[in-house]
Amino acid sequence: MCKVNEILNSSRKIVLKIGSNVLAGADGNMDMAVVEDIAAQVSGLRDRGKQIVIVSSGAEVSGVSAVGVWSRHGDINYKQAMCAIGQVELMMAYKRCFAKYGVIVAQLLLTRANFRDPNTTLHIRNTLFTLLDEGVVPIINENDSVSVFELGISDNDILAALTANLWSADLLILMSDIDGVYDKSPKEHDDARLIGEVTDTNALRGSIDIAGKSSFGSGGMESKFDAAESVAEHGAALLLVGGKSPGILTRIADGEQAGTIFIPDGK
Repeated sequence: MCKVNEILNSSRKIVLKIGSNVLAGADGNMDMAVVEDIAAQVSGLRDRGKQIVIVSSGAEVSGVSAVGVWSRHGDINYKQAMCAIGQVELMMAYKRCFAKYGVIVAQLLLTRANFRDPNTTLHIRNTLFTLLDEGVVPIINENDSVSVFELGISDNDILAALTANLWSADLLILMSDIDGVYDKSPKEHDDARLIGEVTDTNALRGSIDIAGKSSFGSGGMESKFDAAESVAEHGAALLLVGGKSPGILTRIADGEQAGTIFIPDGK
């Protein structure tokens, strides 16, 4: 049994972060086939006894899809307006897709500041536990429409790590537009090698190029390393997989080796 399969199947509490570029189609609009596939996979994992909390990007993508135009790229107010529109569209998409499996979803909009106040974090934690006890899938996103500070410098990889630590998750899965960590850029080098397991994140960080970010997303590889180090401090593993690969989590649960697993000490 491969390590990634073993960790996924032994994890009961899983935070699943879905990146903007996973949800965006080639035309820049929201890819409903991907949302439907994610709903099917999450429902399948729930049937295997897992509890799932989703941290989803994609409000901006969804807002652009609804409005049908993308302009004023440098205008923060316009970007926040797109996110406000997109939150409704995004949740409607998740609600529609999860309803096929009889699953209710709930939305929590948070900012990084929410995790700094002990009283607030207690209420977030209690809300998550209550929703999960009722069989509901919580879907968390950053409250971009009112959070200028977070919108400018933060990203949902870190929000997902904060959520995983708050909830004491066993595993954080990052669904990205890349299918794992490579020793060099696979877009530039045909001989790039996928690194399947990482046990020393800091050492790997210093040996490969992790700069840059994707077009719609605010985070790049560096934020994924930061998230891996954050959850490792709480004893959780992090799995980075390609979110556009159909049924990827189901296939891993069934034994396929895919993605990059960051393994903390003791796992």
